[in-house]
Amino acid sequence: MVQPIIVWKPVPTWQRQPISGSTNLSSVKSTIERYKKASADSSNTGSVSEANAQFYQQESSKLHQQIRNLQNSNRHMLGESLGSLNFKDLKSLEIRLEKGISRIRSKKNELLFAEIEYMQKREIDLHNDNQYLRARIAENERNEQQMSLMPGGANYELMPSQQFDSRNYFQLNGLQPNQSYSRQDQPALQLV
Repeated sequence: MVQPIIVWKPVPTWQRQPISGSTNLSSVKSTIERYKKASADSSNTGSVSEANAQFYQQESSKLHQQIRNLQNSNRHMLGESLGSLNFKDLKSLEIRLEKGISRIRSKKNELLFAEIEYMQKREIDLHNDNQYLRARIAENERNEQQMSLMPGGANYELMPSQQFDSRNYFQLNGLQPNQSYSRQDQPALQLV
């Protein structure tokens, strides 16, 4: 079964009068007068648009005033146009500026400490890399010594220039093979 939908509509102001069983001519006339008055008010859209225009003009003037106040405040923060301020206003401005400087310094110190922490971690990483490279160099030197002791191995010699640069980094071309082979290590060929 379908339920009926009941829609309530607001009653216009000219109809807001109790309905009685006996209707007299004066009540009908008063109802008509209320209707005419209500319809005249609603048809007066010019006054509504005038009210809207007046409202927007007031809002516009308020916004213009706020813009002027903000511009003056910015000039005062920059130390400009201070002639119009009295002692109390100057003291208030000074306190606001000191608080702002304090927040700026706090943020700057926070960033500096973060950078220092990053650099300390980077230093540890570089130190570890340096230790690893030194161990590799020592291992290569041991391997070189073992190769030179083996018969038939190529002789390697270090370059006469610096083995490390000024930062103690290993030069990639630090080892060059010595192409001169001793004839003692080569087996003699015999004809049979």
